[in-house]
Amino acid sequence: MKKIFLFIGFLTISFFTANAQEISDNAIGLRLGDNDGFGAEISYQRRLSDNNRLEIDLGLRNGKNYDGFKATGLYQWVWQIENRFNWYAGAGGGLGFWSIDNPAGDDFSETFVFVSGVVGIEYNFDIPLILSLDFRPEIGFNDSYDGFNSDFGLGIRYQF
Repeated sequence: MKKIFLFIGFLTISFFTANAQEISDNAIGLRLGDNDGFGAEISYQRRLSDNNRLEIDLGLRNGKNYDGFKATGLYQWVWQIENRFNWYAGAGGGLGFWSIDNPAGDDFSETFVFVSGVVGIEYNFDIPLILSLDFRPEIGFNDSYDGFNSDFGLGIRYQF
């Protein structure tokens, strides 16, 4: 019985002395998703304050008859859920470029712009690694990237 009271006391003390949220100064890695042909993105996060950060993602795509890139910038607010779990939301935008080489001779290329949002959860490991899952809606404003687009992404980043 004494051990049970000791265990309950330990849990209570642990609950009230939970660590404050910490955002690393920098994190770099990959965000794996799929939005109109842009799968893996190189992702960089920079801490701006105690609960805000900037995320910059660059997706590159190269195929037999097409090339493209897509750059996204997002301002994010981060809140602690519990211990090492955080959730975040943000807004931003970006630009991209498509170039399609049609064998019939009807080549096409276009630069596009979009606005974007993000909402997700993340887990900070004891080692300098962060794992995240997010939903990113986007609204494009050009002929080839027009209207509502969205994707889910899995991110893995090294923190430093």
